[in-house]
Amino acid sequence: MDVYAVNSLEELLRNNTYPGRGIVIGTTADGKYNAVAYFIMGRSVNSRNRIFAEEPDGIRTEAFDPSLVSDPSLIIYHPARVCGGKFIITNGNQTDTIRDHLNAGGTFEGALRTREFEPDGPNFTPRISGLVNEDGSYMMSILKSADPEGSACVRETFEFPPIKGVGHFLHTYVTDGNPIPSFVGEPERVGICGDIDSFTEMVWNSLNEANKISLYVRFTECATGKAEQRIINKNK
Repeated sequence: MDVYAVNSLEELLRNNTYPGRGIVIGTTADGKYNAVAYFIMGRSVNSRNRIFAEEPDGIRTEAFDPSLVSDPSLIIYHPARVCGGKFIITNGNQTDTIRDHLNAGGTFEGALRTREFEPDGPNFTPRISGLVNEDGSYMMSILKSADPEGSACVRETFEFPPIKGVGHFLHTYVTDGNPIPSFVGEPERVGICGDIDSFTEMVWNSLNEANKISLYVRFTECATGKAEQRIINKNK
């Protein structure tokens, strides 16, 4: 077994009908850019009724059709925010928790010790989060239920150095199911290929057509800090 193997992100996505929400962070093959991607999928009407909208410091989710919203608490949030020289990406309102802790002199891990998985039993959807530092190093975290009853929270944090052409992929679910099984193990090691447009196209086209909802991609130039971003929404 090659523990340093770099998996194809395209194949991982094409072979999984329902990874749920997913975060990819890494460095482009030429070493010039930090790359971040975040996608959302959904099975229910409430989950599928979403789009990504651009904000000055990142993005927010909003309802595509406000009349169809049944519970906004777990679907409306800011997935991405710039915080000083750092960039936060998450699958929930813990984005703001992390930002507030960092602004107060706290840490990524400390912020997430105040949070736990989503209260949507029996799935108990994990909260996944990422933090990209100015030097290209990054952290990823998952908060998930310790048992089928949701009686306790497991908190796992991973730190990665920037390596050319390599990234890590963390998603909420192993695959589809009922209840949906939470992600297990370390974030998956994946290749980061192409420029922002080809990378965005690859990720979007690899997601399951029936379940994908929105995709956000951000490339930040390491030398200057200048960022470009792309948003694709299935609902238009």
